[in-house]
Amino acid sequence: MTESKRRTAGRPASGKASGGHSQSLVRGLNLLELLAMHPGGLALSDIAEQADLAPSTTHRLLQALLSQGFITQDEELGVWRIDVKTFRIGNSFLEARDFVATSRPYLRRLTRETGETANLGVREGTTAVFLAQSESPQMMRMITRLGSRAPLHASGVGKALMAWLPDDDLERVLAERGLDRVTVNTLSSPSELRRAMAEIRERGYACDREEHAIGLHCVAACIHDELGTPLAAISVSGPVARIPDERLSQLGELVRATAAEITAQLGGRIPAAEDFKP
Repeated sequence: MTESKRRTAGRPASGKASGGHSQSLVRGLNLLELLAMHPGGLALSDIAEQADLAPSTTHRLLQALLSQGFITQDEELGVWRIDVKTFRIGNSFLEARDFVATSRPYLRRLTRETGETANLGVREGTTAVFLAQSESPQMMRMITRLGSRAPLHASGVGKALMAWLPDDDLERVLAERGLDRVTVNTLSSPSELRRAMAEIRERGYACDREEHAIGLHCVAACIHDELGTPLAAISVSGPVARIPDERLSQLGELVRATAAEITAQLGGRIPAAEDFKP
C-alpha cells in the first residue's frame, strides 16, 4: 500500500489528495489538525506515527509550516506546537460567526417538524431577549415580538440559558431580580429553581409549563460557545392543547438535538452535566 493511501484510525482527516488538491497541502493541514489536538506538543516521531507518514516527509512538512509561522519548535523539549498565526486564523472564525443567521434554518426545520413556533433568544442581564423566530402555520399559535423580553426564571429559553450559568452569575440574577411570579406556575423559591436547573442540565432541555403564560407550553435547549458557556437558546412553543405534558419529552429531545447541531456548527462545546459545577 502506498504512503498516500495509508490511514490510521486516529487521524483527523485523510491525507490522500483528491479533486486536484495538492497532496502536500492536505498533509500539511492534517498535521496542523493533529497538533491542535495536542496543545502540549508532539515529537517528530509521534507526529509521523500518528499521521502515518515517513519521518522525512513529516519533517519536510513541519519545516514548511514553521517557515510560515503556523507552528513552532521547542528545540529543548524536542516537540512541535501550534503557533500564534494558527490561533489568529482560528479566532477569525469565532469573530465572524453569526449564530442568529446560522440558527434560522434550524428554526424553520423545527417548525416544519413540529408545526409550532420556534424561537431563538439570548441572555441580557436578568432577562431573555428574543432575536429570531419561525412562526407556526397554525391559526392559534405562539408569537413573540422580536426584541421582547422574558424573565430568565419564567421562560423556557431563559431557564435553558440559566441552567448553565456559573454560581456567581446565578446568584447575581437572583439578587437583582428575585423570583417574582408571572403566573401561578412560575418557580418562586431558590431551592425549587436550583433543583430545576440540575434537571435541565441532566436531560439537556428546559420545560416551561404555563410558567410564562397560561395555556402555553414550551421546551428549550442551550447553544454553547467554544468554552461551553451559554451563547443562546432555541425553543418550540405552542398551546397546551397541541403540546400536552406527554408531548414535552418528545419535543424536548428534538430541540436538544437541534441545539447540539447548532453548537457543533458554531464550533461550540456542550459541557457534561456530571462535570458541571454551578
